[in-house]
Amino acid sequence: MSTAVAPTRPTRISLALRDSSTMLRRNLLHARRYPSLTLNLLLTPIMMLLLFVYVFGDTMSAGIGGGGPDRAEYIAYIVPGLLLMTIGSTVIGTAVSVSTDMTEGIIARFRTMAIHRGSVLVGHVVGSVLQSVMSVVLVGAVAVAIGFRSTDASALEWCAAFGLLVLFALALTWIAVGMGLVSPNAEAASNNAMPLILLPLISSAFVPVDALPGWLRPVAEYQPFTPAIETLRGLLLGSEIGHNGWLAVAWCLGLAVLGYFWSTSTFNREPK
Repeated sequence: MSTAVAPTRPTRISLALRDSSTMLRRNLLHARRYPSLTLNLLLTPIMMLLLFVYVFGDTMSAGIGGGGPDRAEYIAYIVPGLLLMTIGSTVIGTAVSVSTDMTEGIIARFRTMAIHRGSVLVGHVVGSVLQSVMSVVLVGAVAVAIGFRSTDASALEWCAAFGLLVLFALALTWIAVGMGLVSPNAEAASNNAMPLILLPLISSAFVPVDALPGWLRPVAEYQPFTPAIETLRGLLLGSEIGHNGWLAVAWCLGLAVLGYFWSTSTFNREPK
């Protein structure tokens, strides 16, 4: 005589993973249906790459190297900074998307449904990191097309460079999510997240920190982009990394933790 087997109830972790994957699909579907925001943000680093290479490349390379103009050398110098700038540009779209969800009432609807509460934020974060990686690949492809080469990097250094890009994207995404949650509308979210694309302009992305005016050097030195750029540049080009590697990882972890607690505490706060 056979006995009926009671169906197993899904665990809390499996429910969280299921709901998070659903929210991830939702955000990727929105990005596919409305690509204009992502494309507009992605055009900024591509246009700056072409501008600095073909308009300022000879002059900037001569100024940095102290010798004759060498556009190929300057391409190699600025690409690591522009890859990280691409991440900062991409996550602005995340802040806008989160703010739109908050102000258009869909989050209030999600709060009434039997879904894991944190899955909404996880969907935004994972989707943003995936979009950042794809944007970096696209900008990297443009850089290779116009002459960038990384012949000195080993397979291990390529893996470390990819890991740094993903970790940096994760950290900036959590900060962008927090900015989106506290913004009253999408326009304010875009403005609040603008420093994520402006900070690379006052870092070592385009010129060495020593070449900056004296009053600007502390800003360039004590911010997250400069050590991350120097670390990525060292991994891709075989230059010295020094203490920048530990600083870059520390910045990424610190920003990720700060953004996570800021975002979750803001999101879990009951609306007034």
